[in-house]
Amino acid sequence: MLKLYNTYGRKKQAFKSIKKGQVGMYSCGLTVYNYGHIGNYRAFITSDLLSRYLKYSGYKVNKVVNITDVDDKTIRNSIKEGKKLSEFTDKYTKAFFDDEISLNILPADTYPKATEHIAEMVKMIEILLKKKIAYKSDDGIYFNVKKFKNYGKLSGVDLKMLKAGGSERMNSDEYDKDNVSDFALWKFYDNEDGNVFWETSLGKGRPGWHIECSAMSTKYLGKSFDIHTGGIDLVFPHHENEIAQSEGSCEKKFANYWVHNEWMIVNGKKMSKSLGNYYTVRDLVDMDFDALALRYFYLTGHYRSQINFTVDNLRAAQNSLDRLKRIIESLSDDGETNDKYLKEFGKVMDDDLDTVSALQVLWSLVRDEKAKGKVKTIAKIDEVFGLDLLKKEKVDVPRDVMELIKDREKARSDKDWKLADKLRGEIEKKGFRVDDTGEGSKINKL
Repeated sequence: MLKLYNTYGRKKQAFKSIKKGQVGMYSCGLTVYNYGHIGNYRAFITSDLLSRYLKYSGYKVNKVVNITDVDDKTIRNSIKEGKKLSEFTDKYTKAFFDDEISLNILPADTYPKATEHIAEMVKMIEILLKKKIAYKSDDGIYFNVKKFKNYGKLSGVDLKMLKAGGSERMNSDEYDKDNVSDFALWKFYDNEDGNVFWETSLGKGRPGWHIECSAMSTKYLGKSFDIHTGGIDLVFPHHENEIAQSEGSCEKKFANYWVHNEWMIVNGKKMSKSLGNYYTVRDLVDMDFDALALRYFYLTGHYRSQINFTVDNLRAAQNSLDRLKRIIESLSDDGETNDKYLKEFGKVMDDDLDTVSALQVLWSLVRDEKAKGKVKTIAKIDEVFGLDLLKKEKVDVPRDVMELIKDREKARSDKDWKLADKLRGEIEKKGFRVDDTGEGSKINKL
């Protein structure tokens, strides 16, 4: 049975879905004010891995990933570039989908955009106002955290940190983890918002960041659903506020399992443009790395452990992935599956998605000379890993390299091994590798 570490309760729990054989899953997607960075994609790969493993285990998964296309940052940057909000965010939304394809992230069932769900947000805020859990102020509508008795149960934040009288309010979408405040549900129009506003029953304005996920998740998954995922940085205030809004309005438990991945640091430090250690997926592709090498790198650390990204570590992941694929290419399919290795794989993955041990199982399988059913077993494992291990890529070989390959084939036919080795060296100098197999020579890029 799958056990997941549930942030709500801070312990591993056996997973049991609300509806037998079905899973409702919500994952915080990208705020589309810039290209997604490799820290963002650790969260998205964790979500994808969990979704894949649930499907592998026989569940039907309904996965929702939101697109945050209106918040403080999207408005600020769109105004800075002199573009309409939709024009500005569409560019980065497309880039997000392109990156998902590069990383072999399976498409979600629904990608709701915040700007297309204003009506649902307004309705939820109206309920909170009616229940007097929310109140109007001069600059917006706020959630009164003191009126929600379970506030702080996810993150452990202490309500005593709220100033006496409950008068402290936070209008900004994001704030420090130590700053307990009443938070904005709806922001009344301010000149700094430019032309971004909606005329609603709440007044002219736009939503706060936190209410967006509550409205979209409950619309597509219901008032209660199984799993909510995201990075550890979202536990407070974002996910804490989601619970408060959703349960305050719906009066039902919001999500049963909260799955959070740890930070990824870069060169031993927090990733920052000012430190020069900030990378997007497309940056790495421009550096001639395979995007799937990044996916492999993520798998080498448990999702709840901090992982240190360096270019050298990514290069090691690329080399390991390439070596793994070369070994797999040499295997023949005997039409079987290896139940022993699949059982070992399932055992470690059931233990809170232990990909570190699961990778070891995979490597043990490919190196086990006596093991049968390797190809089909690898295919099953790769349904979860998503590394395209059996995909044969077309290699474009220049004419001069093809001539060298033909000359080498002739040398081998003539049993001139010295010349054949010399020609192999010349081929490698041009960036290609020749593998001699029972089916003839195969050429791949180095």
